[in-house]
Amino acid sequence: MSAPIILCDTAGMDEKRWLECRAHGPKGNIEYTVGGSDVATIFGLSPWMTPLELWHIKKGYAKPPVKANANQLEMGHLLEPIAAHWYQKKTGNIVTDDTFLYQHADHPYALANFDRRIARASDGEAGILECKSCTYHKAEEWADEGYPEHYEMQLRFYLSVADVSFGAFSAIWGNNPDHDMAMPEIQRDQAKEDIIFERLDQWIWSLKNDKPPKLNEAAPKVALEYLARVYQKSDPVLPTIELPAKHESALRVIAAEQAAIAERNRLNRESENRIAAHSVNIIALMKAHEHGVLETTDDHFLIEYVTRTSRRTDTALLKSSHPSVYESTLKTSTSRKLKVSIQPN
Repeated sequence: MSAPIILCDTAGMDEKRWLECRAHGPKGNIEYTVGGSDVATIFGLSPWMTPLELWHIKKGYAKPPVKANANQLEMGHLLEPIAAHWYQKKTGNIVTDDTFLYQHADHPYALANFDRRIARASDGEAGILECKSCTYHKAEEWADEGYPEHYEMQLRFYLSVADVSFGAFSAIWGNNPDHDMAMPEIQRDQAKEDIIFERLDQWIWSLKNDKPPKLNEAAPKVALEYLARVYQKSDPVLPTIELPAKHESALRVIAAEQAAIAERNRLNRESENRIAAHSVNIIALMKAHEHGVLETTDDHFLIEYVTRTSRRTDTALLKSSHPSVYESTLKTSTSRKLKVSIQPN
């Protein structure tokens, strides 16, 4: 390995020019590129995009999807210097800005911008810092020095491009840096790195040779979201299609699981009805009391019947009183759901 090639300084670039540089290099002479955020997608590990969708974007067959969480992404960008500040303060390691676009010394398609550079205070060893932010319900992904796998792929890619031996995350999710952040480190691992770049080499080959990846290389949830974007609306004019016989087993699984869900829902409704029937006399005894108790030889029953207040829009009243306001608040969405039923011939 050797030091990366500096392609350009991205400081002051507008987003359009930055995207151009990242896609084909500042001179536009790199046919296909891979960036840090692409790596997990190529491995089918991205929570947001399938390898097939990324492949179509790289080929110019599709445009990147409009981000539904643009404000959240902007907030993440604004929080980067805060994450970097607390990383430096809590670890003592030196954090510096780096606005250059780099090219891997051995893999010209591999380009990278780094959030920050870091140097260990103890020995000056150089590394890469990735600044992340998330919501509280994602905080568990960072517990016990852990980190999401898709972010690990990104940082390992950066370590290879930069030719440095360690990297760290500074992930924040609240306003208390003593509790609401994580700073796990990773060491460079040549075996993992070889696996990453072997796959990336194959990916570039697939682009040059028009060999798209298969849709099932992504997580099913992500693949379904992609298909929903591509085939959002059905066409009632189109004829019924006959599926190939090889899909029989998949259709049987879908039908069986859907039937199982329907049965569980039926049992849940029966349970709710039984609960309601047995609750009548108990509630009549509770009256305005919030708590009750029943002692038996073996058990201690605690009964709670507390008033909970919620506030939500009365849509019927809004529609009748202010129809124009009601119409302006409506959000149109479309969806399609696959349903399989089996009928005897």
